[in-house]
Amino acid sequence: MADPIKTDVVVIGAGPGGYAAAFYAADKGKSAILVEQDKRLGGVCMNRGCIPSKALLHVGKLITEAKESGIRGVTFQPPKIDLAQMRQWKESILDKLGQGIRTLGRARKVEMLTGRAHFEDSSTLRVETEKGQIFIKYGKAIIATGSRPALPKAFDLGNPRVMTSTEALDLPDIPETLLVVGGGYIGMEMGTVYAALGSRVTVVEAMNSILLGADPDLVRPVMNYAKKAFKEIRLGVKVAKMATSGKKIKVDMEVGSAKKEELYDRVLVSVGRSPNYEDLGLKNTKVTFDEKGFIKVNSRQETSDPQIMAIGDVAGGAMLAHKASKEARIAVDVLTGENNAFEDIVIPAVIFTDPEVAWCGLTEAEAREKGIPVEIARYSWGASGRALSFDRTDGMTKLVIDPESERILGVGIVGAGAGELISEGVLAVEMGATAADIAESVHPHPTLSETLMECAEVFYGYSTHAVSRKRGREDISS
Repeated sequence: MADPIKTDVVVIGAGPGGYAAAFYAADKGKSAILVEQDKRLGGVCMNRGCIPSKALLHVGKLITEAKESGIRGVTFQPPKIDLAQMRQWKESILDKLGQGIRTLGRARKVEMLTGRAHFEDSSTLRVETEKGQIFIKYGKAIIATGSRPALPKAFDLGNPRVMTSTEALDLPDIPETLLVVGGGYIGMEMGTVYAALGSRVTVVEAMNSILLGADPDLVRPVMNYAKKAFKEIRLGVKVAKMATSGKKIKVDMEVGSAKKEELYDRVLVSVGRSPNYEDLGLKNTKVTFDEKGFIKVNSRQETSDPQIMAIGDVAGGAMLAHKASKEARIAVDVLTGENNAFEDIVIPAVIFTDPEVAWCGLTEAEAREKGIPVEIARYSWGASGRALSFDRTDGMTKLVIDPESERILGVGIVGAGAGELISEGVLAVEMGATAADIAESVHPHPTLSETLMECAEVFYGYSTHAVSRKRGREDISS
């Protein structure tokens, strides 16, 4: 074995958790090495997830707004779509971001290696690079290798017409017909993109609702939009098998006791994600796994191996970039001797459908399930002057409130730009703010942020732009 490099911290995976961990460790005076097998930094989120999908959703939004602008007295010619140019534009965004991460790493003197990592033992990492093997002796290792789209064997035909989100984001073409298997956030977001580009999109979901995890009243406007934008949404439908049929994909479905066979130009499978740690050599360490196959960690991001930590998707839980970034901070604090843990942390969720859905803290459904007494205040965007000004009154803001202390326990928003609004809700829940704190904080007019203030005023029965009952409404948990 060649003489090893020695470092305080080695991070495997340069996604939003990995590079955040390496950079934070360097900021705290530790020597850090960041290992990434892809030449472009940024991980799944930046290269094959969050960022490219939001770029394409923006394209879809432009197309949809142009199509619907006639009501405002402005008409456009039907758009001409240049997929090659669209792909080039998308890739240029990713290149800029990837280079920006590299520049930030260099400024911090973080050593960045491109290659495949493999644990030789609990204190040694081997990295296979284009120039040969590099061995690293470390004080602590942080695994941040993310996840990949799950593709059940029954759907894995070896046919490029069956796609996961990774292939769909590459925009191979605009299929005339597209079947989306799975009505979760990935399926609904990508369905929105392809529908805007001109595909006739059918979504099938095995459960009886799309976007599980979000409260039904937040999902309803998304469903209403999808029913108009998509060819069809089918709930309670199971896809039994797929097969290649010429230039089409033949799909067998089960709708209750009935069976249906249909042909599609392309199929997008979005039924979950699996952790990335194959060939990482974890069998040479003391790392263990949970019942779902994710790396088992405690609230301090420590694994069963004292020298190895894990963060982000590979450690399970909510698969969100901002959660991974927060876990990165916790892991580095812990390895530098500070007292920190992933406990009572408010992690917002955002689904970038049309309209967007965002929530944080306790949901109404969770309150019902757990028997927690809460009161719900809702404010319709139909009363928002800002929403009316750009024809997006399909939104709603809701607060989940403790009836005794009047503390904000949760916030839910559905509507245009909901993802940009939810941070006020996160702050309110984190800080233990009351409904009065929000109601008495002056919000600028005319903005969508006012809906949070008005929603809090609804709770007290004095919202200017809504007629609401005074305190003493029926407890939803009763």
